[in-house]
Amino acid sequence: MRKNRNTAGRRIAEAIIAEYKPQSVAEMQKALKDVFGPMFEAMLNGEMTGYLGYESNDKGEKMTENRRNGYSSKTVKTSMGEREISVPRDRDATFESVILPKHKCDVSSIEGKVLAMYSRGMSTRDISATIDDIYGFKLSAEQISKITDCVLEEQRNWQNRPLKPFYPFIFVDCLYVNIRRDYESRDCAVYTILAYDTGGKKDILGLWIQDTESKHFWMQIFDEIKSRGVQEVGFMCMDGLSGLEDGAKAIFPNVVVQRCIVHLIRNSLKYVPTKDYKDFCAHLKKIYGAPSLKAAQAEFERFCQVWKKYPGAVAVWQRNFSHIEQLFDYPSAVRKIMYTTNAIEAVNSGFRKVTKRGAFYNDNSVFKILYLRVTEFYRKWAERPVANWALVRNQLLLDERMAALFDKFDF
Repeated sequence: MRKNRNTAGRRIAEAIIAEYKPQSVAEMQKALKDVFGPMFEAMLNGEMTGYLGYESNDKGEKMTENRRNGYSSKTVKTSMGEREISVPRDRDATFESVILPKHKCDVSSIEGKVLAMYSRGMSTRDISATIDDIYGFKLSAEQISKITDCVLEEQRNWQNRPLKPFYPFIFVDCLYVNIRRDYESRDCAVYTILAYDTGGKKDILGLWIQDTESKHFWMQIFDEIKSRGVQEVGFMCMDGLSGLEDGAKAIFPNVVVQRCIVHLIRNSLKYVPTKDYKDFCAHLKKIYGAPSLKAAQAEFERFCQVWKKYPGAVAVWQRNFSHIEQLFDYPSAVRKIMYTTNAIEAVNSGFRKVTKRGAFYNDNSVFKILYLRVTEFYRKWAERPVANWALVRNQLLLDERMAALFDKFDF
């Protein structure tokens, strides 16, 4: 393996060691920092030679009247800290370096590193301290904010992008983020829609911020995604927000709205003592996990008798039993996807990891960090589409309505 090592690199390393005689990692880094300046200056001088068409000490006839005109000093930020270098000038002031364009002082790709740290929930203060520790120069909170602001236009384009005409499944939910508004901090609702397209690919259709969660704002959102191209939705899974089901059907008349079973369980457990949680949930699973509708109905009758001592809990399921019954209109693989909002709750859990640091200054600061998180989701989802999608798709095609939608929009 040693024979394959870069011999030129080894010779340079030996020369640096012979010159600087470093005795520690810190001294080696200092030596590399010293070498960086002359290397960068040599590259800039090479660019100038190529631009003018002659070497620095060439005394012969030249093809241009333009000449070298000394140097200007410039401090650049590198991955090894700040470094002052000499930048060559020409008399006509027409030379523009490709390596170091005008007004560029950062050659360390620090923008990408700042965005990566910001997307993981680090505060501007923590990012500034980390950059100082690792790279040896400071970035102010204002500089970091300007770097992260670069994603806002990209986020707005993403938010307004055209959508596909048909999504077999969409999941809607809210999470709450603390935002400073009117000189006070308050928890505001971030509306999120997760969708599965006809190929089993996950997509987040958008992010919206409002003071609270309401049916009326959800209807505005549904109107918006319809104007962006969504014509039909197969199934919409949601929690139990009052009036939301009717609101969804007002925009998408043919959608099948499914109440999340997990939310129903949580709601009914409010009326059950802790000591009975386990048995209560086990009995519920026999209902929504039954092999057939007839078996589910029979088990539900037994459930109502066994747990009548908790009438509030039983009433939750009596009011919503139609959402249990409609599950059995579809095969098991489809039921497994539509019966819960766990998919979007996993998304919101990922969002919470980067929003729990404290109050945000404004809506844009929330949009920036959540959009960066969305881009991370996309990279992960590109490698992992919805599990068992081929089976799900085949089972969807057994339903006449879904088969017609796939036939119309799956191209």
